[in-house]
Amino acid sequence: MSSPFDGVTLAELRTRSSAKWTAYPPDVLPAWIAEMDVTLAPAIGAALAEAIANDDTGYATPRRLVAPFARYVRDAFDWTIDPSHVSAAADVIAALTEVLRAIGAPGAPVVINSPVYPPFFRVTRAVGAAVRDVPLLRDDAGWHLDFAGLEAAFAGGARAYVLCSPHNPLGRVFGEAELERIVELAQRYAVTVIADEIHAPLTYDEAVFVPFLRVSARMGFADAVALWSASKAWNIAGLKCATIVAGSEAMRARLAAIHSEPSQLGVVAAIAAYDRGEPWLRDLLVALDRNRVLVRDLLADALPAVRYDPPQAGYLAWLDCRGLDLAEAPVDVFLTRGRVALSRGHDFGPAGEACVRLNFGTPPAVLSEVVERMRRSLS
Repeated sequence: MSSPFDGVTLAELRTRSSAKWTAYPPDVLPAWIAEMDVTLAPAIGAALAEAIANDDTGYATPRRLVAPFARYVRDAFDWTIDPSHVSAAADVIAALTEVLRAIGAPGAPVVINSPVYPPFFRVTRAVGAAVRDVPLLRDDAGWHLDFAGLEAAFAGGARAYVLCSPHNPLGRVFGEAELERIVELAQRYAVTVIADEIHAPLTYDEAVFVPFLRVSARMGFADAVALWSASKAWNIAGLKCATIVAGSEAMRARLAAIHSEPSQLGVVAAIAAYDRGEPWLRDLLVALDRNRVLVRDLLADALPAVRYDPPQAGYLAWLDCRGLDLAEAPVDVFLTRGRVALSRGHDFGPAGEACVRLNFGTPPAVLSEVVERMRRSLS
């Protein structure tokens, strides 16, 4: 079976000019930002080449994206959406910023669950809201939502909750029963739920991704929004295109003033991904599944004191390095001594101080070298 990692060499990767490959000196091996080291899906490459050949690089028509997106989520996740409830944005963070402004209760807390995607902190503060962190709980079975903590935050005046499912950086896919409990609490305390579901297409077989709006609609909860993009699953973040799905007509009206335009090539690429990109995505998921197991095996051999729970979705590994008993932040040790760049755990919330995030969306040989450099940094 072919893999989107086939034929991708470290020498070729170092010719790329994206942030992942230019942010650090050439002797540093990057495994930080959420960008995969893959070949582009053929359907997307062909669509972009056709647009360039036709000099089709003007302003986007975002409504062209609605029908392909609706077909994709219907077929993949049994989720039927009202096309009139869908709008577009440049990316998910731009969408989150605009949604928070549109629903805003100035100064009211916005609830998040750390360790979580760092821009959630920045965006919340940028719109004049306070961050109310309800950290996820961890036990021998893995990571869980703290429902008592959520209820206390909701009852304490929160007006919005940013749910990340599948979760970044943990890869946790929240199940239907968990989503139902969120809806019950949000209904009781009049909290708007904004679900960032950008990693949903990257869910592995043992988990079932359930769209939040599918659950909220069934339970009669209208105060909800979902944020989507093809950017993570098809590795096209630089093309800038995302979708905002309102959970009701009333929410659509509240979001009507949002203005965040995707790029023309972003729309072209997203349509190709949703319409013709699934064969490539299936091959990618097989390769990523192997890589998440490879991370486990490599760490067990080279860094057994590091705790790692293989994700249920995505290509991000959250590594708890407390067992290494380092005097410095582990991300600094791995960078300065091992010349490997990972994401700083503290950026995902205070509880991540002794953690790092590793991107395993890379060829197995490169991934093996990443872990080997981490091992050498401790010797």
